[in-house]
Amino acid sequence: MFRKGEVRYEPLPLPDRREMDDARMIAAARAVHEEMRTRHSVRDFSDRPVPGEVIAECVRTAGTAPSGANHQPWHFVAICDPAMKARIRAAAEAEEERFYEGAAGEEWLKALEPMGTAASKPHLTTAPWLVVVFAQRYGLTEEGERYKNYYVPESVGIATGFLIAALHRAGLSCLTHTPNPMRFLNDLCGRPDHEKPVMILVVGHPAEDATVPRAAKIKKPLEEILTICPDGDA
Repeated sequence: MFRKGEVRYEPLPLPDRREMDDARMIAAARAVHEEMRTRHSVRDFSDRPVPGEVIAECVRTAGTAPSGANHQPWHFVAICDPAMKARIRAAAEAEEERFYEGAAGEEWLKALEPMGTAASKPHLTTAPWLVVVFAQRYGLTEEGERYKNYYVPESVGIATGFLIAALHRAGLSCLTHTPNPMRFLNDLCGRPDHEKPVMILVVGHPAEDATVPRAAKIKKPLEEILTICPDGDA
């Protein structure tokens, strides 16, 4: 976290050291993959309530993510109030209608066709929770002095990944929703201008009849997303 005044480097012995032999590491890595491949983005949510403590603990996990200079340039707003969710849905759908009526461009809309998306977003009010992710362009001290944050998009992206994984581990489904533009979220969530809304995570239990697009389950094979350089190569 940002601290004013003189700050010195103080090395600490590595806490929480984990030791595994190669076989256990491989097994653990495969187990993580097996669990995470069961994560699905859904648009059909149940209105089954989810305790706020679950959301809070998942956000606590997100807060452990690495960040530029450890400034942790993120803020999460968790919303369960039906009236506020309805306001967000109305504002988001207004933006989405413009998007699907041509603002996106033909190529983008064509790319979205296999996903089955549309301007109507009922999940924004059906799901019990919306978590709005904000990126802090810069920070403010208690005295109101501005200080710079570093690698903000990268840091917030990592933290959001932690949050999505934590929600999955907690037995919940989520959907990333990014209406464009999203500035209306600052006013609705009471967040300052120097925070940029990045996305809305729709969070809850999937509906009994939930579906996913077939195309969404087609993932690139490992050989297309991984290059291992031989020893000695950079």
